[in-house]
Amino acid sequence: MMAANSAPLIEFKNVSLRYEDTWALKNVSFTLSPGETRIIFGAAGSGKTTLLKAVIGLVRVDEGEIRVFGEEITSRKEEELYILRSRAGFLFQEGGLFDSLTIGENVEYPLANRQTDGKPGKQQARSGTTGSYEQRVREALRFVELEQTYNQFPSEVSGGMRRRVGIARATVTEPSLVLYDSPTAGLDPITANLIMALLAKERDVHNTASLIVTHRYQDGELMANYSYNSEKGELDPIRENDGERASRTKFMVMRGGEVVFFGSHQELEASADSYVQKFIRHEETHAI
Repeated sequence: MMAANSAPLIEFKNVSLRYEDTWALKNVSFTLSPGETRIIFGAAGSGKTTLLKAVIGLVRVDEGEIRVFGEEITSRKEEELYILRSRAGFLFQEGGLFDSLTIGENVEYPLANRQTDGKPGKQQARSGTTGSYEQRVREALRFVELEQTYNQFPSEVSGGMRRRVGIARATVTEPSLVLYDSPTAGLDPITANLIMALLAKERDVHNTASLIVTHRYQDGELMANYSYNSEKGELDPIRENDGERASRTKFMVMRGGEVVFFGSHQELEASADSYVQKFIRHEETHAI
């Protein structure tokens, strides 16, 4: 449950970035607080991935202010961003796993390399395949229902399972903020819904803030309209009178680096803008 008046984890204020005559970001402003979700739609080249990179300082913006975890980052040096980045989780496209490492070692990687003082965290005495972090790793894999893959390699599991391992790796440090870049790209609808159900579970169990870039309208529908019921271990539809839960998810539509729409699922459905309408698909979303 999101605490009232929670301080934003991300704040963009009139952020702009231009490459010669092309706007990568144009006067972008938004906030993201604990337990909230922002779903980002847009055509190729509209600025979606650039926005994700700007959050953690992987691209330098020309104008505006970006605050992450309450700290202004636009003027920070690269080495000063390491600790801030280690406080967030990332799910890259296709999962981004290391083929030469076991699944357990992949999930352990953020723990073993976490920045606490500008330097990687010290390794403790190793006790097994992935060392002293084994319990945390197994818990993260159990959360995505893949503990049995602990000693396997990425090549030995399906694409959907690799994406779930990516979620385990992104959340193993229990970050308050997770960035997801196309988490369901290339997956069949059933597997894609399973992935989004896990993202909703992460949000609702740990009050995680989620910034999700996606091309799939159903991803946003699920995050906006369902919440995870810990007692039943499944998703429940959000009732219309549950104002707090219903307002946690907002949609952003980008074009030419600019946010041309920002609002609720209902407001998105009601938009008469022809560009915004391109990203709406009226197909049934099944909870997992």
